Amino acid sequence: MYMILTKRNIVIIILSLLLIIGFTFACKYFIAAASKDTNWGLGFGKSGTRPTGNVTSEQLKEFNSYYIAPEGNKKLYITFDAGYEAGYTPKILEALKKHNVKATFFMVGTLLKSNPDLIKQIDTDGHIIANHSMHHPNMSKMSTMEDFKKEIEPVEILYKEITGKDMKKFYRPPQGIFSKTNLKMANELGYKTIFWSLAYVDWYKNKQPSHEEAFDKIMSRVHDGAIILLHSTSKTNSEILDELLTKLEKQGYTFGTLEELQ
Repeated sequence: MYMILTKRNIVIIILSLLLIIGFTFACKYFIAAASKDTNWGLGFGKSGTRPTGNVTSEQLKEFNSYYIAPEGNKKLYITFDAGYEAGYTPKILEALKKHNVKATFFMVGTLLKSNPDLIKQIDTDGHIIANHSMHHPNMSKMSTMEDFKKEIEPVEILYKEITGKDMKKFYRPPQGIFSKTNLKMANELGYKTIFWSLAYVDWYKNKQPSHEEAFDKIMSRVHDGAIILLHSTSKTNSEILDELLTKLEKQGYTFGTLEELQ
């Protein structure tokens, strides 16, 4: 059986080859990049559109990991990273309660140890307290499961001692630094690794953004299915959260929890 090489067939063959080459390159890039230290990164296009990650949703899902919810999802997922308590969390909790939003707090173990009453309050309010490691190290340096567990399991133990409950299995790598080995280890321990699709520079204690800067960064980049990363150590976040949630609600967004991610 012979195939007549028309101009149309030649174009189809070339496009098919390019797709195969592109897919192969992407897979090799992910394997090579994720086998060493990789900083989570995002690429943004037109305002309101979903950003691309330096690893795709499909590649992350292999390790039960997420950075964004599936398309066609008008929900937002509010998450906070918390390495220490700066005095702003109570006001953040007030705003969340006012809007009936359940957030996830990725907490460093030393914070659980130093502020158990705050942990109890967050838990009582119905928010998820998740694992951000015991000491906030570069987790990609943990080459063995034994070392990885040393940063993960103490946080689980502290949470159980404080609340009497088992910690829900959500993990965020400190500073977003990860490797393929990390993702695999977290998955083997039953964790979903959670990155983010929207964040802004809010973590510098002595260089807090103005309210206008914060609103501009967040509102210009918000998108369907966004996993939003904020820091509970940010004075600005504590001051704008009530108004921010109102603005997002007016745009038709509702709020979900990480437990909905499949």
